[in-house]
Amino acid sequence: MFIKIISFGTLILAHLFFTFSSSAQENDWTGWLGEEKTGRVSNFQAPTKWPGNLSLQWSVQVGSGYGSPLVVKDRIFIHTRKADHELAACLNIKTGKTIWSKKYRAPFKMGGGGEKHGKGPKAHPVYKDGIFYTMGISGILSAWKAEDGELIWRKVPGRAYGKPHAYWGVSNSPLVLDNQLINLFGNDEKGALVSLDRITGETNWIIPCGGTCYSSPTHGILDGVKQVVVLHHESLIGVDHITGEKLWEFSFPHKTHNQNTTTPVVFEEKVFFGGENRGIHCIRPKFKNGKWTVNKLWSQKELALNMASPLIANQYLFGLSHYGLGRLFCINPKNGEILWLGNPRTAQNSTFLSFDQYILNLTNHGQIQILRASKDRLHEVANYKVVGQTWTPPVLINNGLLIKDTDNLSFHTF
Repeated sequence: MFIKIISFGTLILAHLFFTFSSSAQENDWTGWLGEEKTGRVSNFQAPTKWPGNLSLQWSVQVGSGYGSPLVVKDRIFIHTRKADHELAACLNIKTGKTIWSKKYRAPFKMGGGGEKHGKGPKAHPVYKDGIFYTMGISGILSAWKAEDGELIWRKVPGRAYGKPHAYWGVSNSPLVLDNQLINLFGNDEKGALVSLDRITGETNWIIPCGGTCYSSPTHGILDGVKQVVVLHHESLIGVDHITGEKLWEFSFPHKTHNQNTTTPVVFEEKVFFGGENRGIHCIRPKFKNGKWTVNKLWSQKELALNMASPLIANQYLFGLSHYGLGRLFCINPKNGEILWLGNPRTAQNSTFLSFDQYILNLTNHGQIQILRASKDRLHEVANYKVVGQTWTPPVLINNGLLIKDTDNLSFHTF
């Protein structure tokens, strides 16, 4: 399914000797929704009094794309696009100055209707033990030495499934789990969930599935079993990450233009998910009498998930429904009851983080909302206009906030 593997054997083992090879630290942010895929930020201490404005420390042009910046120690890693090239880069977090930058040609033709989002990477990169992984908009997967940007291996998608990427490009972000890198590959109609050895790039296992869609794989514990949970174009599945065995499946096909885009939430051995114009749902997979079964616990059809992935904070489910042109919501995860709804026309997209007793919401308009993670009402405690248009998740570290807009990356402090 890949037409080319570039592998540098001396570098494959060299990761063991990187001077920059420590595992993720408490202050690091190493991938989409964090290492545990909860969106929870453990190292940020909320100020006693929220300031009236944020202080801009620096801003640098980095290129286009929606991929989240990553933070490891005092370095930032980012994946962007300039002209016909995609770029992997490392910056100094104190100054924004470039430490290293690598580029490669990445031709891509955007599907109709997606032109306003540009050709920059839509998938979020991930970091693990001295290696920085990027997934380009056309499906080019690369592993870079984090210390100096030297390429370790690269996979370029072939034509095993016809067109090598979805209509609007690849947006499903790689999942690193133990020594595996797991992601969906293929196009809107046909694809596979693939596990690669993250050090060598060699294939561990492949599970054929419906179209790849735009959702990213996640992981969690379900009925006591650690597994990968994936929403593709036809269904939601749970997979044994070691063997690649599909444990269970719940049908959830996309219909016409309605996409499966958001990342599922695994919480208290349940899975929460939704799709464009098709509500929000909760299931519980269980293993009994030698086989897996899936029980649907509830469906909430007054809300729906388009592109904004929800999260759990303070034991409740928060997110943005695209109904009403964007309304924030809080749901009781036990029964699907809507506890509160925000005003219509809030945003086309939001990305969320949680910390302490708060939620940070960054809208596509570049507006930061700090909300109390309250089930009683929408309680905004601070609001900041920080950038122009953005669809990139923010990164919250120590007393600072990294935000990428259309072309620039900026660092703000509270």
